[in-house]
Amino acid sequence: MPSAEFETAAKEVQELKTKPSNDELLKLYALYKQATVGDVNTERPGAFDFKGKAKWDAWNEIKGKSQEEAEKEYIEFVQKLKAKDQ
Repeated sequence: MPSAEFETAAKEVQELKTKPSNDELLKLYALYKQATVGDVNTERPGAFDFKGKAKWDAWNEIKGKSQEEAEKEYIEFVQKLKAKDQ
């Protein structure tokens, strides 16, 4: 069950003035999925789903990280993005 702080960070990232880079978006996605779902639980997307594969790969790279640790890292990363967005 995600914490209130995590839920707030997830909302705040949607309100950034500057869109995060692709690498930052992938990191956000991976940490969010790891925090809310845990380890990857789906098959890797097909050859022509480039965006889907990138997201799946980013999530798979942090396989084994606890949901609590992923949540903590997500919150910290959102704080960094907010500071950069000022």
